[in-house]
Amino acid sequence: MTSVVTTAALLLTACGGSGDAGDGGEGDGAGGQGEQIELSIGTFGEFGYEELYAEYEAAHPNIKIVPHQTGQGGPYHQALFTKLGAGSGLDDVMAVEEGHLSDVLAKSSRFNDLSEIGPESVSPDRWLDWKYEAGRDKDGKLVGYGTDIGPLAMCYRKDLFEAAGLPSDPEGVKPLFETWDSYFEAGDRFVQASDGVAWYDSGAQIFNAMHNQLETGFFDREDNLVVETNTKIKENWDKVTAAGERGQSAGLVAFSNEWNSGFKSSAFATKTCPAWMLGVIEEQAGTEHAGKWAVTDAFPGGGGNWGGSYLTVPTQSEHPEEAAEFAAWLTEPEQQIKAFKAKGVFPSQVEALESPDLLSATNEYFDGINDGALFAEQARKVSHAQYKGPGDGKIQENASSPALQAVEQGKSPEEGWRQFVDAAKQIAR
Repeated sequence: MTSVVTTAALLLTACGGSGDAGDGGEGDGAGGQGEQIELSIGTFGEFGYEELYAEYEAAHPNIKIVPHQTGQGGPYHQALFTKLGAGSGLDDVMAVEEGHLSDVLAKSSRFNDLSEIGPESVSPDRWLDWKYEAGRDKDGKLVGYGTDIGPLAMCYRKDLFEAAGLPSDPEGVKPLFETWDSYFEAGDRFVQASDGVAWYDSGAQIFNAMHNQLETGFFDREDNLVVETNTKIKENWDKVTAAGERGQSAGLVAFSNEWNSGFKSSAFATKTCPAWMLGVIEEQAGTEHAGKWAVTDAFPGGGGNWGGSYLTVPTQSEHPEEAAEFAAWLTEPEQQIKAFKAKGVFPSQVEALESPDLLSATNEYFDGINDGALFAEQARKVSHAQYKGPGDGKIQENASSPALQAVEQGKSPEEGWRQFVDAAKQIAR
């Protein structure tokens, strides 16, 4: 979930008419003055689209946008699949988070092919290659237009580093974050020098970041569950649980009330930071910690991607072409940069990533860091999207994370591993 340039917007030809998508002309498509229709859109968390809805309506007088926003991604996606199975109740445009995209692609017959019903001017070149490809099913059907991505950097508390005798400037900390081994070694030094402050917030958060860097995740490309046979998953598990046993983890559940409070109470010193996390930190840590948090482009293992979503058009929609045109407009570089300015959701569009306005964007809360350029560079380090098999998001939410939490609450690492594997098998059945 969770929050610039004015680039030349890609022109979208209104479906079935001659008017451009943004001109409100006389065509028969969504940009024209024809039949009054409502287009509903379902999102979760923060997409940064609130101001954009009114802008789209102003350019399309016959369109009324009806947004449905859910706070948490878990309940949102559960409801999405329930309504998908029922055959009714979905919005014209439905956002899907990358962890649940595999389950949507497995049911791609229930979604429109955007390469067929979307504006002809929408080219695959709009997106980073790996972002575009991840939105297609195995037969090449384009199920989703990419919205944001979550290139990874590392956030840390400068004042806590200084108190522990560690370097605190963005260049000085880079050796600490070069590899996961160096990260955990620095964590040992920090814990020994600190008075009850943990190195990181949650074992599950660290494990998820490490996991997303793997070539193969929970599933191979034939949708076989490989949790037990992919030895790198177990290696990551062992490193994270061992660090937790040495006192590096605050043992918090991400996005819980206690985790939110942990930012204000200085419960931990580092945080894995996909681009969208900067807005979360600012909101939860509050003004009293402005300038104390810093972010560096160094990330153990070289970076990666964590998070990001897609806009889909279910076949349930009564206005699929208009919905596709709306989704295409929302994912234009210009609109995605506005969303970044509003909520910090980082664009996946090539033109946006090259925009001088994005590259010059700064974040005053993080001591004026040039976060636009930093995360654009981190995004370029991502060469591929890890394949996510059906149930991938559920395994993260309902298998690996609860098992790691159980270890932090007293269960042995091996007992936790068994819990993780057994739960993953149940989900993948």
